[in-house]
Amino acid sequence: MNSISVRALLVRGMIAGLIAGVLAFAVAYFLGEAQVDAAIAVEEAGSHDHGDGEEDLVSRTMQATGGLATALLVFGVAAGGIASLVTAYALGRIGNFGARATAALIAGAALLTVYVVPFLKYPANPPAVGDPDTIGKRTALFFLMVALSVLLAVAAVILGKRLAPGLGNWNATIAAAAAFLLAVGLAYTFLPSFDEVGEDFPASLLWKFRLSTLAVQAAFWTGFGLVFGYLTERLLAPANSAGSPRVETPVG
Repeated sequence: MNSISVRALLVRGMIAGLIAGVLAFAVAYFLGEAQVDAAIAVEEAGSHDHGDGEEDLVSRTMQATGGLATALLVFGVAAGGIASLVTAYALGRIGNFGARATAALIAGAALLTVYVVPFLKYPANPPAVGDPDTIGKRTALFFLMVALSVLLAVAAVILGKRLAPGLGNWNATIAAAAAFLLAVGLAYTFLPSFDEVGEDFPASLLWKFRLSTLAVQAAFWTGFGLVFGYLTERLLAPANSAGSPRVETPVG
């Protein structure tokens, strides 16, 4: 794909990421913030130091609105740009898939590798859960799991393509998926785990909070896949009218 096409896809990916970020913010605000407020209430109820007159530098209202929106929109633009570059490389190289299908596959793979796989090992915790002394180690291990998940997914794709001539596409896909799951299982086994949920913390609140964080990511990547697929198809489809030049999808 030429540089003009890549640049055009990059711009569309960032736009799609911005739109998906708005969708993710809506889900986070209406679904997740109630769980955060409830967790903070639990934390404050169990704190013996509450009421000492100290105030947060940033108000809770600002955190739940402007802060949350800024974080998700910046993430959306950055993630959308990266995903668009991956899509630019993948178009015409991962089978007989059109622009929309390729965008959907990339979005689904991103949700799985960047969030779901690390989440199952190191799920998100609400306020009042977790030891402050281990937060640095937990954060580092989470991002290590993200990196491992992405690298293992790439390795699985390469393995599947190499096995395809001998096993056929279906059997090669199953073998590559099994290898990915085995490698992820080994990573889960050997990486340290943390069980820092207090006995007095409501299990239902913890469950709802973690589901809400998963819903935010699912909303983002679903929205991105749909919007970016539509924009990419319009860019790469043959011209339907005079004076509307389109860039053709590369083959091979």
